Parts: sequence; structure tokens; C-alpha cells
Amino acid sequence: MLGVMLNAGGFEVVVGLEVHLQLNTRSKLFTGVSADYFGLPPNSSTDPFTLGLPGTLPVVNARAVELAVQFGLALHCDVLGFTQFHRKNYFYPDSPRNYQISQYDRPIARNGYLDVNGARVRIKRAHLEDDAGKSLHPEGSDETLVDLNRAGTPLIEMVTEPDIRGPEQARAFLVQVQAIAQALGVSDATPEEGKMRCDVNVSLRRPGEALGAKVEVKNLNSFRSVQRSLEYEITRQSGLLSSGGRVAQDTVGWDEGAGRTYLMRAKEGESDYRYFPDPDLPPLDITPEWVARLRAAMPRLPEEKKRDYAAAGVRESDAELIAGSREASQFFEAARASYSGPAQDLANWLNGDVTGLLNARGEKLGSSRLSPTLLAGLLNLVLDGVISGKTAKELLPEVLDGLDPSVLVSKRGLRQVTDAAAVEAAVEAVLQANPEVVERIRAGNSKAVNSLFGQVMKACGGVAKPELVRDVLKAKLGL
Repeated sequence: MLGVMLNAGGFEVVVGLEVHLQLNTRSKLFTGVSADYFGLPPNSSTDPFTLGLPGTLPVVNARAVELAVQFGLALHCDVLGFTQFHRKNYFYPDSPRNYQISQYDRPIARNGYLDVNGARVRIKRAHLEDDAGKSLHPEGSDETLVDLNRAGTPLIEMVTEPDIRGPEQARAFLVQVQAIAQALGVSDATPEEGKMRCDVNVSLRRPGEALGAKVEVKNLNSFRSVQRSLEYEITRQSGLLSSGGRVAQDTVGWDEGAGRTYLMRAKEGESDYRYFPDPDLPPLDITPEWVARLRAAMPRLPEEKKRDYAAAGVRESDAELIAGSREASQFFEAARASYSGPAQDLANWLNGDVTGLLNARGEKLGSSRLSPTLLAGLLNLVLDGVISGKTAKELLPEVLDGLDPSVLVSKRGLRQVTDAAAVEAAVEAVLQANPEVVERIRAGNSKAVNSLFGQVMKACGGVAKPELVRDVLKAKLGL
């Protein structure tokens, strides 16, 4: 279990998270206009409802509801019964209706949990709402421009209870949520594209005391920013409280470059939003039959994959790394179907050499030309003794480019020499050419064998089977 995090001032850190995920739907939440707006000219993916024109009415996107139910099930939430949409009233220049369609006391999912590094984080709710547009601030201009392409895209907002006790646990929780969302196909959950955003609520208290005044850090778009902003706020609030000051319940932003928070506004309360049921949207009834159908259609979740990989002989750390990535887990499972060797060997290559080379190239596994069949083919060549592991590593860059390893080995004559007679002849020649080295070895300097090994490999064109060369050398030298 994770212990309670105490900072230098002896305060307990209390953190709650609000996570926004943009759903993978073709259309927006309440209208049929496309939700795929990336790369489009500003304000081109809109319609009368998105623009908030009078007389337009919302229609619920059924696919968004289904994705939200599946996400709630993955979070061990209760999703049965009535759910209802509400109007959340506030003014933003990039929200034409001057209200957001969200959910208040009847969220689509509630009372769930996730276990993170041995500690349970309760999920208070996960609800559907539509996103706002985006304000743009052209460099060198005092103007603010509004792009409404994003307005109306479907979001899941997930709210935790204040169960998180430090920056590292917060980051681990977000990594787990991202893995679940991606595994389900609910959301791409890519912070760099704005498809996963986070608000952080943090407060400090003496152990055993009531919750302190919380500060909300808004619109964090990377896991690193979440961790750094928490570290900063913990230090800032601790200093205030230790010196007899009080923490104001404010909403703040995060300046990544300066590494500090800044005041945005005094924090609103629920009453400020004047929630009321949206009169244009009837409640929905999530029936047991509907839930059963959606549950049956869910793919395996990362935790289940991790257990399966560990049962197949993969180390826990490697299993967790692969299971946490939809691309890596799909690749791993497909490659296992073609690879005859231990699952751990495949995991070593995937998490080590393959990932390292892709990172150096700035590529991702899913967009590379490496297929599971090609990697499995390369490793099978090693397993069958056709090539050495060293040769496989040398061929890997070309295999990543989509070239067949068997063809490369055949064209270049890289097949290992496994003819014992040929290796013995090469060993005899090297021993006769190096009598002084042989004497040193027989006198007890066993490390000198390495120099002879290299010469034998060179004499065999670098393709002799290393294990065979070592065995023959030891036999000839009486080691």
C-alpha cells in the first residue's frame, strides 16, 4: 500500500483529479456534424446547433453513450438506471450557447474505483458533456479569435474522490486511465492532441484534521505538467500554512516554462452554474440488457492482459509495459502466434531493441513498417540457430523498414556455419598460428581464449555459430 505523503512541513497531501477524455465518435455529441476537425480550416466543422442559433435542438449521439457505459464498466462503476443531461450555465466566448450540456445528479457512471500501485482510488462519477471551442491569440496581436470546430465534441469527465496522496500516484493513476481508454477504443487519450486533459484539486492538512481549502489547477495537458504542478502547489501551500497563513480556494493555471501556478479566478461553487435538467433532452434508461451487450463487446483490459502475459512467463515489469499500450499489446500477441520461443525473449526485443530504435528514429510502433510476422521471423532465425543474436540486432534496422529477414540472410550469406568439421579446421589453423597464446591459456590464463575466439569467427566469415566455436576451442585446449 502507498503510505500517506507528508511534505517537509508535516502536512498530509490530498489530491482529487478531474479527467476529460475526448471520445472516438464520428459525429459530435448532440449533432451529426463531424467530430474529426483536425487539420480543417477554423469554424468549418460546425452547424446551426454548434453555433447556438435559435430554434436548433440537440439529439444524443448513441455511440457516445455506449462508449461512456463501457468506460464506466472498466472503472467498476454502477451504470444501471436513469441518466439525465443538464444545462451548466456560464459564459465563455468559445461557447456560443452560454451553457454547457453536461450531467449533474444523474451521471452515466458513478461509485467506481481503480487500484493504483496497491492503493484504491475511488471514482465518484464519470459523465458525458460537450466540449467548448477554442480561443486563439495570434502572436503580435491584441485580438482573440474563436475556432468552434471543437465545440460540441463529446467528452467523458471522470471525477475521483480525494484519495490520491501525492504527485507520483496521480501520474500513475492517469497512465492507467489512459491505458484503459485506449484499450477500449473509447478515446485516443493523447494529451499532446488535447484528447486527454486534467484538472487537479490539491489541499494540505494535518493528519486527522478535516480537508483543507483546495486549489484547482486547470487544463493540464501532460502527465509531466500534472506532476510538476502538484509538486509546486504542495511546496507553496506548505509554506503558507507553516507561516500561519491561509490557502485561498482559487482556480489557477500552470505556466510550464516558469514552473509555477498563477491565479485565474476565485473558484466557483456548484450554485454558480445554476444546473437544471435540459428540457430538450429526455432521460435515458440504461437497462441490464443493454449493459450486458456492451460488456460482452468489450475487449480485454490492460490488467487482464498483464495477468495473461505474466502467466506465459513474461516478467511483471515487461508485462505491465506491454499491456499498458494498445499498439504494443496487439503487436506482441500477433508476434507470439508466429514465434516459437519463450514469450520473455519476445518481450525483451519489443521493449528493448525495437522500442529503442523506434525512439531514435522518432517513429511509433503502429506507424512503422515493422510487422509482427517480420519480427517473429527474425527471432525464429535466432531460435533455429540460422543466425546469431548479434546478426539479428544488425539486421533489425532493415527489418524495421519492412524487409524480410530470411531474404536478407539468404542474399548476404549470413547463415551460421554449423558444420563441426569446418569449425574444427578453422580452430586448428588458429591454434597453430598462435602457439604463445595457447601456452598462456594452458598455463591458467583462460581469458586469453577470447582472442582466439575472435580469430576463429573471422576465419569463418563471422557466421560460425558462436556456441559451436567456443565448444570446439575448449575441447581442443582441454578446458
